[in-house]
This record gives sequence, structure tokens and C-alpha cells, in this order.
Amino acid sequence: MKYLSALIFLSLFASCIKEKGEDSTPIIEQKKEVIVKDFGLTFNDYEVLKDTIKSGDVFGTIMDKYIFPDSLNVHQVTDKIRSSFNPRTIKAGKPYFIFLDKENPKNIKAFVYVNNKINYTLIDFRDSVSVVNKERPTTIKRRTIAAKIDGSLSETLSKAGVSASLAPKLASVYAYSIDFFKIQKDDNFAVTIYEKFIEDSIYVGVERIESSFFEHKGKKYYAFPYKTSDSQKEYSYYDENGRGLKSMFLKAPLDFFRISSKFSGRRFHPVQQRWKAHNGTDYAAAHGTPIKTTATGVVERTGYTAGNGNYVKIKHNSTYSTQYLHMSKILVKRGQHVTQGQIIGKVGSTGLATGPHVCYRFWKNGVQVDPLRLKLPNTEPMNESVKGKYLQYIKPLKEELDNIEVN
Repeated sequence: MKYLSALIFLSLFASCIKEKGEDSTPIIEQKKEVIVKDFGLTFNDYEVLKDTIKSGDVFGTIMDKYIFPDSLNVHQVTDKIRSSFNPRTIKAGKPYFIFLDKENPKNIKAFVYVNNKINYTLIDFRDSVSVVNKERPTTIKRRTIAAKIDGSLSETLSKAGVSASLAPKLASVYAYSIDFFKIQKDDNFAVTIYEKFIEDSIYVGVERIESSFFEHKGKKYYAFPYKTSDSQKEYSYYDENGRGLKSMFLKAPLDFFRISSKFSGRRFHPVQQRWKAHNGTDYAAAHGTPIKTTATGVVERTGYTAGNGNYVKIKHNSTYSTQYLHMSKILVKRGQHVTQGQIIGKVGSTGLATGPHVCYRFWKNGVQVDPLRLKLPNTEPMNESVKGKYLQYIKPLKEELDNIEVN
């Protein structure tokens, strides 16, 4: 009896161990294969090679290691696709994908050349050779952001989660009223923008600005793009009262620069080593930086002198003229009509110059003056017949800007 009890106990113990062992055995779940789709193709169905066009690569050398349908060779394929895709246009740095048969990786099924984030070319070899130039589906989303300046405008935008490409757009809008090289910490702004996304998730960038204000030195500068007539091709920017933001003159002849020497009645000349008047403003910039005419006009003179180097002088009207000195290259001719912002030359250091810059000179009624101290004229104001409609249009946009919290 004593042995029987012990036997029963051992049997129950062994059974418990077995049950416990069965319960503790980990159950391995098979992970589902992640399905990857792009360019209208399912990546899982192929062996996929991704690479980048390198300097010296040509379409033929990339493709000649693969087998094409219908026993075609690479030259025949090139001839077939040339009308839709010119292989000579492929550029170094652009990505491409090659889709190969999983069973026989020498057999090519598709080739995709990526032009940019949105546009791509698909050469399909699955049935016969065909080419489609396609765009990824995109969506546009609207949002309003507000922020205080912390660092540069580009840095502030990046911290706010906005593409840095918005910085030059805003600089262009306010080119006539704000010098973005003089913006200060805690200046603030708000802007309503439309942004483009690929397939609702991949960020492409800022599509357009709908409204904005920039508060600089305690003053708010509003900007609303508006067309005053159906025939107007480009939007013009107006403030909250319907006044045009566009001045007759740009603030500076360069987009990005630093002022290396101001207009002065007495300055020590770095080359001539003597004190003399400096009747211009020097804007330092990298050699080759585009120089823009600050206002519409007619090229009065171009040429070269020992002091000025390569220069261009433009007559804007009976009152105003401007001149641009020390160019590395002149891109306009005498008598040529130029529009505001048009590139007329490149920054250089020709003539009496210690480094690359443009000396910008400004005449009013035949006298050289400092444009940074002048109150320069604006363009024509908005016609009263459309002003009421404009003010009604911007009212909710302005309210939205004014009510957003600035971080």
C-alpha cells in the first residue's frame, strides 16, 4: 500500500511536469510578408535591384546584361522606347529600379527611372516593350503655422516642421518691405500655406502661400495674393488695406548677401589706401552670384573702367537711375529693356575691388544718394472698383492669422 501511494504520487507529478512543459512551449507565429507596392508594381513578385545613375553611365551599359522579351537586343529596345523616353536624358544622381524574374534573374521585367519625387518613367517588359511616363498620386493639404524667429528664417521654419523652401518664397513676398538679413530674434510671423504630399504621406513641399503676416520691429506686414482681373496671369500681393506690397525698387540687387560697406561721405578705400567718398553700397556675395536689376528700366550703359570694372547702368525714369559695379560677367546690352528682378550680371571683383561684391549706386534727379535712407515709391494702388471685393475676400484669412497662437 505504501509503495502504491508512492507510485500514484510519482505518476501525478510526472503528469504535472508534462502539462507544465506543454504550456511553456513558445508558440512561434509566422510573420506575414509585408507587401511593398510602388510604380504600379508589387516588389514581392520580383527580384528588385535599386541603384543610382553614376557619372558616365548610359542606358545601354546598364541594360545589356539582361535578357529582353522576343529576343530583342538593347539597341532594338532603345529604338522602340525613344519616342517616349530618350535614354540620353538620364542624369547622374537619379535613382532607378530594375525588376527581374525571381525564377530566372537574367530576365528583366521592368525598369523604372525616377525623375523626381513625383515623376517617373516605367519601361515595361512583361508582355512586350512599352513605356509610360507617370506621376505619383498627390494630395494638397492646407495649414496655418505661427512662430517666433529663432535663428534664421529657414531654421525657424524647419523647427516648425515646414520645408525650408518656404523661406525664399516669403523673402520674395516681402522683398519690398522687409530686409530678411535684419530680422531679429522674437520677430514673429504667421502663414497659411498649401503643401503637397505623395499618396497622402510623403512630404513634397510648399505649393503656395494663401496669406501671411510678418511682425518686424513691432509692425505687422500682411500679405495676401490676389488677382484684380481675370486676364492677370500672376498674383500680386496686397496688404490688409489693399495697398500693393511691391515697391518700385527691390531692397537689394542680390537675394542673399551681407553689406560690406555702406554709403558714406568719407571712407578709407581698401585698394587706393586713402580717404574718399563712397557713393554706393557694397553687397558682398560669392563669385558668380546673380545680380538683379532693382527696378524696371532701359540699360543706359555697359562697359569696363579701371575703377568700376565691368558695370551696368540702368535708367528707370526721368528721376531714378541705378548702377552695378565689379561684375564678373555682364548679361545685358545697351538699349535693352529690363524688368524688375531680371538678372543682368554676375558678382565678381573686377576693377578696384579686394573681393567679390557688387557696388550698388543710386541716382535721384542726377545726384547719387543712399537708397537705404530713401522712402522709395510703391507701385500703383489697387483700383477702388475691386477693393471692396478684395477686403471681403481677405477678412476670414486675416482673422485666421490674427487668432493663431505664436509659439
